[in-house]
Amino acid sequence: MITTYTISGMSCGHCEGAVRDELARLDGVTAVEVSAPEGTARVESAASLPLAAVRDAIGEAGYELVDA
Repeated sequence: MITTYTISGMSCGHCEGAVRDELARLDGVTAVEVSAPEGTARVESAASLPLAAVRDAIGEAGYELVDA
């Protein structure tokens, strides 16, 4: 399953790395691609991820999930 999330506040490679590291720690995540210029994270996972867990992971990195 591939899901794309919109994230506010990212501006550089460091931002991308912080978000990527936090999202990669979630159970079931197999790949993460983050783009600061686009403000997105593309997450590949074995199953649907709980939105609260994704929001918390992005928050831990210091950024905010933009609700769809």
